[in-house]
Amino acid sequence: MTTPPQPSEPTAGSTTVIRPPAGWQLINFAELWQFRDLLYFLAWRDVKVRYKQTLLGVAWAILQPGLMMVIFTLIFSVITQTYDKESPPYHVFVLSALLPWTFFATAIANAGNSVVGSERLITKIYFPRLAVPFASVGAALVDFAVALPLLLIMFPFYGIVPGWGVLLLPVIFLVLVLSAAGVGTMLAALNVAYRDFRYIIPFLVQLWMYATPNIYLDLKPPDPERVTRFSWVKQLLPLNPMTGLVESFRAALLNEAIPWHDLGFSAAMALVFFFVGCFYFRRVEDSFADVI
Repeated sequence: MTTPPQPSEPTAGSTTVIRPPAGWQLINFAELWQFRDLLYFLAWRDVKVRYKQTLLGVAWAILQPGLMMVIFTLIFSVITQTYDKESPPYHVFVLSALLPWTFFATAIANAGNSVVGSERLITKIYFPRLAVPFASVGAALVDFAVALPLLLIMFPFYGIVPGWGVLLLPVIFLVLVLSAAGVGTMLAALNVAYRDFRYIIPFLVQLWMYATPNIYLDLKPPDPERVTRFSWVKQLLPLNPMTGLVESFRAALLNEAIPWHDLGFSAAMALVFFFVGCFYFRRVEDSFADVI
């Protein structure tokens, strides 16, 4: 019987060179699934670090959208009186949009700084680097889960009964998570190469909120002259994926008509953000350990 050939032993003085794959790389979802436990522990680490030695702890997750709700209510409902609908009340109207927006803003801000903040981990061992910004997005889910009851307890007081649209909430929120993950990973990669992005990210988050006016304004005014005058601006709003996602999230919760066109366009833009952000991250992640 013939024996199969055995692999030859490396000769003395031979060198094994290990090189990372070059060029654009696909997202390795199988590898991320293999490291799912690491993803969980990184997310839980971010949650614990964020609230360690804090005065109010996780109450900050409620205070942030709650205080913004109060400010917007004073400005747009009491002072300027730009919101003239009776149902739902303005504070319910604005809070139902602030919750998904706060999740998105927290996720991209934390993900954008996550790789730089994990310098020691990245320079020591190998693991899929996408796990770092993805874990930051996962940690933001905890804040969202803590703040959501603040809105739900208002429903019985104002007679709001969610309809069948709530069945769409998991789908809408999944698209929201994908959008946050894409933008966050893009910012994380840019922050490694260009350190001034740590100052750009807070400004970008603030600017993005004002570029999503349906958070705090009713974009369906009764005055037809205003509709005609600003119709060209409204046509550009779906380019911002948060426009359709925020409006659809609010409509699903408050039993209003789902804006299917805006939701579909925003979902397409969110998927573009996700794949572009992840592909760029994968393109430059091999240099992180050298430049971080």
